[in-house]
Amino acid sequence: MSFFKEFLTLLKKNIRDYGMYIALFVIMAFFTIATDGIFISSRNISNLMNQMGYIAVLAIGMTLVIVIRHIDLSVGYLAGFLGALAAIALTSWNLPVLLVIPLVLIFGVAAGLIAAVTIAKFGIPSFVATLAGWLIYRGALLRATLKTGTIVIPNDTFNAIGNGYIPDLPLEGFLPGTHKLTLLLGIIGAVLLVISEIRSRKKKMAYDFEVLSKNMFIVKTIFTIILLGAVTYVLAGYNGLSWTAVIVLSVTLIYHFLTTQTFLGRHIYAVGGNPEAAELSGISVSKITYVVFGSMGMLSALSGMLFASRLQSATTTAGQGFELDAIAAAYVGGVSSAGGVGKVTGSLIGAIVMMSLTNGMNLMGIDISTQYIVRGAVLVAAVVFDVATRKQRA
Repeated sequence: MSFFKEFLTLLKKNIRDYGMYIALFVIMAFFTIATDGIFISSRNISNLMNQMGYIAVLAIGMTLVIVIRHIDLSVGYLAGFLGALAAIALTSWNLPVLLVIPLVLIFGVAAGLIAAVTIAKFGIPSFVATLAGWLIYRGALLRATLKTGTIVIPNDTFNAIGNGYIPDLPLEGFLPGTHKLTLLLGIIGAVLLVISEIRSRKKKMAYDFEVLSKNMFIVKTIFTIILLGAVTYVLAGYNGLSWTAVIVLSVTLIYHFLTTQTFLGRHIYAVGGNPEAAELSGISVSKITYVVFGSMGMLSALSGMLFASRLQSATTTAGQGFELDAIAAAYVGGVSSAGGVGKVTGSLIGAIVMMSLTNGMNLMGIDISTQYIVRGAVLVAAVVFDVATRKQRA
């Protein structure tokens, strides 16, 4: 088989996985041309990563919720309320940041488990249970901000989470104008990625699994390195990696490992694929529901703190529409509405796609009404794509 034919065959077989990357490339290329290069500038890409952070974190959690055939509508205002709780703990209770962060995360886990109890134990549909949570946390947020309306957070350490950048290496005169530590981390990431890909290929070959040809594997690896290097170089041209980007990447890597390399991940996808068969095979569907919704609550707390940190305050409207953005990012990222299919890395790409649309249209001066229409059309296209690819596999 020729290289070109193999490429087309590979693309056709994995169109579900590669489709979102193609869409992201097209979107970024379009806005780069339409804004005369402003979209791809180091400053804008850095801002884009920070703007996308709190939605990406929610989208990762939402992916697992949708994979097990549920939905969580409460995460937006839960994030807003827990962000306000963090602000109150810092300003009124005078608690240190190192105590506030784990405390709010624990509250998030508890909120997620409460939702899971109503779903797993009492059999309430997740749509109804989490809609009730949406109303409750909306009221809780309004009550928390009742006195001042906006709670200003003067804590520099906390605010650095959403606005700060990792420190640079003290190498005066070496590569002036670039963030050296970001470049170094990019190189290390590329090396680790190559090692991981080679090990994965060898492991598959040892078990006689189908793998890419040697030439295709080399081309794919080189393309990935070039892409990673380009992103690293662009970010290094401004202030380097932000703490928000570090947090999002860390969450993505942790959840990617949990979902692909552990029994827990396999059980989650087994429940999503067929809950009845999973129960018969000894997997507790209820326990998986608790784990997934508890995780969703924790990530809601993290999202709320990222947002409050970025704004340096907690507001009465914090969290509004976050749940819809997270669901949209998950679907655009390849999660299936039928359950059992979806990757956390795909949801990260989905969040970047949706935020790139908003960011690019803002740079072009497109009005907000048109922006909503475009984002809605993209979401519909993603769901249609999901249905079409499922029919092809069937």
